[in-house]
Amino acid sequence: MKLYVGNLSFQTTDSTLRELFEEYGKVDSAQVIMDRDSGRSKGFGFVEMPDSQEAQAAISALNGKDHDGRPLTVNEARPREDRGGGRSGGGGGRGGYGGGRRY
Repeated sequence: MKLYVGNLSFQTTDSTLRELFEEYGKVDSAQVIMDRDSGRSKGFGFVEMPDSQEAQAAISALNGKDHDGRPLTVNEARPREDRGGGRSGGGGGRGGYGGGRRY
């Protein structure tokens, strides 16, 4: 089961996130999402736990719990929404010469 973990402190690392969830069961992976430009944490991450009962126990125990001075948000991760088109542009201005009135 994949879990979303939000409101992480910027000091949280993959390993500290893993340790936090290992108290509740086996963790397959733990990843803090980093900003690719700045290299800093975006303040959220994902944890994968193979046992759904252990994952539910972690959600119950950690959602709203203070960690590094911040109340965590922990819930089952939802599939990523398709934001459409990627870098294909999509819409925008008309481009070229705008014209205007001719007299």
